Amino acid sequence: MSSSLPRPPYDGESPTPLRRSRVLIVDDNCFVRQALTEIFKHEADFDVCGEACNGQEAVRVAQLLGPDLIVLDLAMPVMNGLDAARLLRRLMPAVPLIMYSGIGDKFVEQQARFIGIAALISKGEAPGTLVAQARSLLRQRHGGSITTGM
Repeated sequence: MSSSLPRPPYDGESPTPLRRSRVLIVDDNCFVRQALTEIFKHEADFDVCGEACNGQEAVRVAQLLGPDLIVLDLAMPVMNGLDAARLLRRLMPAVPLIMYSGIGDKFVEQQARFIGIAALISKGEAPGTLVAQARSLLRQRHGGSITTGM
């Protein structure tokens, strides 16, 4: 008799299920949030624990849900991604932040580096770039250097 229940993800070396990393998606565009949620949902090692549509909501939701990783847009109403990142760094210093944005220039990169954003990924990059960077950051957790894909 076979079970139709989904199997937990495995690392290939042991029969112990892998812990799924909890991701918070923050973007004012509902289509981008949905797309990112779908991308991460199809990865065995990720679980989207929540979404937020602006920086202020991101701070509130992150405090409630305690994600392992936060992916946030730069340009959002109410509170932009850089301001949200400043608050999130103070509240959750161990949680890696990825700035996923269509806007990329030297000023944004400098500000992101100063704030402590772990990586900047352009929305023009392939979705696999974001997922790979998320995995890498969660592996190193406190690598300290910023990666740009812009």
